Amino acid sequence: MSLADELLADLEEAGDEGDDGLYPEGEEGDSDGEAVHGRTDGCLEDIPEEMEVDYSKAESVASIAKLRNSKQFSEIMDKISGYIGKQRKNSDVSGPVEADPEYRLIVAANNLTVEIDNELNIIHKFTRDKYSKRFPELESLVPDSLDYIRTVKELGNNLEKCKNNETLQQILTNATIMVVSVTASTTQGSLLSDDELKQLEEACDMALELNQSKHKIYEYVESRMSFIAPNLSIIVGASTAAKIMGIAGGLTNLSKMPACNLMLLGAQRRTLSGFSSTSLLPHTGFIYHCDVVQSLPPDLRRKAARLVAAKCTLAARVDSFHESSDGKVGYDLKEEIERKFDKWQEPPPVKQVKPLPAPLDGQRKKRGGRRYRKMKERLGLTEIRKHANRMTFAEIEDDAYQEDLGFSLGQLGKSGSGRVRQAQVNEATKARISKSLQRTLQKQSMTYGGKSTVRDRSSGTSSSVAFTPLQGLEIVNPQAAEKKVAEANQKYFSNMAEFLKVKKEDKA
Repeated sequence: MSLADELLADLEEAGDEGDDGLYPEGEEGDSDGEAVHGRTDGCLEDIPEEMEVDYSKAESVASIAKLRNSKQFSEIMDKISGYIGKQRKNSDVSGPVEADPEYRLIVAANNLTVEIDNELNIIHKFTRDKYSKRFPELESLVPDSLDYIRTVKELGNNLEKCKNNETLQQILTNATIMVVSVTASTTQGSLLSDDELKQLEEACDMALELNQSKHKIYEYVESRMSFIAPNLSIIVGASTAAKIMGIAGGLTNLSKMPACNLMLLGAQRRTLSGFSSTSLLPHTGFIYHCDVVQSLPPDLRRKAARLVAAKCTLAARVDSFHESSDGKVGYDLKEEIERKFDKWQEPPPVKQVKPLPAPLDGQRKKRGGRRYRKMKERLGLTEIRKHANRMTFAEIEDDAYQEDLGFSLGQLGKSGSGRVRQAQVNEATKARISKSLQRTLQKQSMTYGGKSTVRDRSSGTSSSVAFTPLQGLEIVNPQAAEKKVAEANQKYFSNMAEFLKVKKEDKA
């Protein structure tokens, strides 16, 4: 299967999605840009494309479109013209509202709008079949039925009018006009005869006249919506209420519709003619495009349309039983809608910044504190090690062991006289000895008898026998002199000694 065949298969599947219920209520089935309103019982029927009639052989549009010249059409339009200038209130109605002649006229006018839409669909097909001889590509370029009819009336046989045409710029967008002008220059269509042009012009005039009559009916029904459906008009406005009531075929039929069908009244058909369909939102009708829904951000409009459709269904049922003629139910429903809209648009609550929980670390094996810090300071690098670790920039160091191991003495002995200076002792980090330990060490250093050579590391030749010239051999104590010095030092230079009070002598 080639790529082109797969693309065509995908387009056919997308075109048949409406048969599976994916696009209900008239979103698929008509070609005039609006839903088909053949039934008003809540289920809108579609017209299959296989049943379309070929109008290319029809002699005139009057032979197939007979609504404009009918007696019913003229009577309804005349009555509407007579009622337009009059103002009425609910107090003018005596008895049930269905018995009022103006209400029956409004219901008939709403039903007439449905017939007008069907008639416009027929005229559009007639114009399309006739004008395809001159410009067959125009149907896919301009999908909207009324825009297509206006474009055909403006162009006619002369396709060169596409360029710099102010009337056409009011009908189509600039991008569409550019595509139409480029396609018109390469089209393979043939010129139309005078009779064919006359038939097309007559069909276009009839379609525009019917469309104008439909808008006139909408304006009249809109002016009477406060009299017919006050609660529904309060929620979505008189214009939107008149449109959905006209499509549904009256207030009674509108009240019988479920909310899901009410939301789709007036939905646009999705076109698959090769152009982007982003401008035609699926499942969006008159309620989606009303001012209440459009005032919200785009991401909330679908949700809002569902809510408004549900409330409109309730309001239509209240109006159909002619209760709450002052619109109290409508005001309550609208207030509820606005409260929900405000709730949706509220900013999220401020997230509270909570402190981090206490870490789940286990108990330390070594306790910290002043004693632990002092111990670390005592076990830190000494000044000699710091000098040994330092290196002079841009100077080749001498190997300390002369074995090319790369071990050097750093900056030791390179400053001053060349010898290692004695490291300065930091009194803050100097090890402290308790007083009891100092006394013990002093007692051990004092000798009252023979002196141990191990303790004092004295020479092994020292002896207690001395040779004197007078007495010869004599036994003496060699530590006697040292003992005297030690006793003197212990007396005057003891670590445990305190200051003594010295009395000053009086000078004579």
